[in-house]
Amino acid sequence: MPEDRALPLVVDLDGTLTRTDTLAEALFRLAREQPLALIHAAFTLRQGRAAFKARIARLTALDPSTLPLNPELIAWLREQAARGRSLILATASDRQVAQVVADRVGLFTEVLASDGQRNLKGPAKAAVLVERFGKGGFDYVGDSRADLPVWAAARHAIVVGGPRLVQSTSPIATVARVFTPPPRLPALWRALRPHQWAKNLLVFLPLLAAHQVSDPRGLFAAGLAFLAFSLTASAVYLVNDLLDLDADRHHPSKCRRPFATGELPLAWGALLSPLLLLTAIGLNLWFLPPLFTLILVGYFLVTTTYSFGLKRKPVVDVLLLAALYTLRVIAGAAAVAIVPSFWLLAFSMFIFLSLALAKRYTELDGLRRRGELTAAGRAWHVDDLPLVQTLGTGAGLAAVLVLALYIDSAPARQLYASPQVLWLACPLLRHRTSRLWVKAHRRERHGDPVVLALGARVSLVLGSSAAGIILLATLGLPQ
Repeated sequence: MPEDRALPLVVDLDGTLTRTDTLAEALFRLAREQPLALIHAAFTLRQGRAAFKARIARLTALDPSTLPLNPELIAWLREQAARGRSLILATASDRQVAQVVADRVGLFTEVLASDGQRNLKGPAKAAVLVERFGKGGFDYVGDSRADLPVWAAARHAIVVGGPRLVQSTSPIATVARVFTPPPRLPALWRALRPHQWAKNLLVFLPLLAAHQVSDPRGLFAAGLAFLAFSLTASAVYLVNDLLDLDADRHHPSKCRRPFATGELPLAWGALLSPLLLLTAIGLNLWFLPPLFTLILVGYFLVTTTYSFGLKRKPVVDVLLLAALYTLRVIAGAAAVAIVPSFWLLAFSMFIFLSLALAKRYTELDGLRRRGELTAAGRAWHVDDLPLVQTLGTGAGLAAVLVLALYIDSAPARQLYASPQVLWLACPLLRHRTSRLWVKAHRRERHGDPVVLALGARVSLVLGSSAAGIILLATLGLPQ
């Protein structure tokens, strides 16, 4: 329509043109790279939000190539530009950030943004646009209730949001078009990574090793420990994803994570992570020993430290991963008031170190196949592949050795009627660790080795065989 071509189309940035909040992204990037600078920048809030945004924009550079844009909206904007409409980017983000994004999209004739003194949001944005184009002299594309004053001053409202936002907008403006974002609950479920909860089954290991699986109280406590660790692990995954947005977007598979794609608002992760942690701690305080609570809090602190920087330290990262797996075993022992044996801890340390190194080997091999040298946010180099393979296979052999030495130990003779039967478990374990590395070397294994090891069909067969061996060793050989 002629009138559409005559009226400018004003577009918001955060949550509208992009599926993310550029200020939140900058804050999480600073929290990871320059936490002290972020604390100093917070004092700028005394001068107003515009001054704070300008300070953050100066401290961290935005990479527009990684930002998740709204493809449906951009396709429609291109159609409008082709019809001769003037497109204007109007945002509460700092001008430096807005200009970078506008240059990437390449559709906007003008950029209106916060300038360090004026925060161009809500009523302030509406006042600027009315002064510039007159009331009803523009159409506006927005995504939140903060845009209601702008829609009230516009001719038509183009809403990027769900039914509730449309319902709030309809009484004050004519809604000409709606762009509905993808559903968030499925994305939230994926962000919690429930498939990774299989790792937390390790809390049942001390109960199994002590032959106390028939104790209902022990099973109840171990079940609560599993739930608490799962909630805490999901809290950590949310923090990790918020801190690793740039690295995830450069990764061939992690780029599909909900925060990286913009399917979930970053604020959801920032709010939900502490809520999950507090829920887990609440379960502990009511039902589990204080020692378990201390271990769980320690697990959260170590994993958070890992996310903030230790994952970028070669060798330290895999040692920490192995320690975190072992910590689950220690936590399971604390939950059921069992002192974990030296043999169980030694076995855990070596087997989980082998699995952690297998994970790094798979990641490095993927880099080599893509012609890259190092992964974003990591310090391992593809030239380290032979070293990682040697360390990993050696750790797997050490786990088998610990099991073999345990068979002739005093604790084994006390727990098992025929401990010599446990020798049959050694070739099974050796087969499992060797098969893991053979598949990694042949590029047949992808994802977390612990989760894959717990869920693979061959693992179920070997696990059933191992359970039969343990049962026979416990009951004793027939006389």
